[in-house]
Amino acid sequence: MALPIGAVDCVFFPAPPTEGAVRGQALGFDHIDITQAPGGPDVFSFDGELALPVWDHCVARARTGCSVGVLPDTDGAWDRTIDVFRRHVPLRMEPWPGGVVNTIEKVHAMLDAVPGLGLLVDTGHVATWGEDPVELLARADHVQLRQASFGDAQRHADDGGDVDFAAVLRRLDEVGYDGRLSIEYFDFPDLGWPLDDPLGHAVALLAHVRGLQTAR
Repeated sequence: MALPIGAVDCVFFPAPPTEGAVRGQALGFDHIDITQAPGGPDVFSFDGELALPVWDHCVARARTGCSVGVLPDTDGAWDRTIDVFRRHVPLRMEPWPGGVVNTIEKVHAMLDAVPGLGLLVDTGHVATWGEDPVELLARADHVQLRQASFGDAQRHADDGGDVDFAAVLRRLDEVGYDGRLSIEYFDFPDLGWPLDDPLGHAVALLAHVRGLQTAR
């Protein structure tokens, strides 16, 4: 059975989650992931109130049961990250190129250091730092999809990149992954990730991955 494919709400920014879920449903997405900035509304209040089900809650700070990014790669950040994760397990980390956990070797080391820590594999982040996200999928409990290449965090599906989505789907089958897939593109120029059309990129990747699922 093909894995359901949803979208992270930043695909629809600046629309609020209520509007993004309606638009996502019309475009054929199966669920929505909700992000929350510190001080924002309680993401859990959206459950049951959106046109699409909420699959993942992603936050910029540690919160039990949610996804959280790792600290920037600065002096002492590794030990501080371990401390944060140990105090908030169970939660799920999302490694990215600018964080202290920014190689496959470091991902495994952090998971080994913090029993019970989950792993969100963002294919775009791993490809951007120059490795293959397929190598991490056996330990993933959530997977976000984005085409990217070394040093280029967001690429259109039609332009190709370093993420082999057919290989991603095969590996998920091999490891018995029973979660969902969420597509994430974003226009965050202040973070060095500008993109004119996140929604168009997300819809194109949805069509590409659904095509691979159908062909299998």
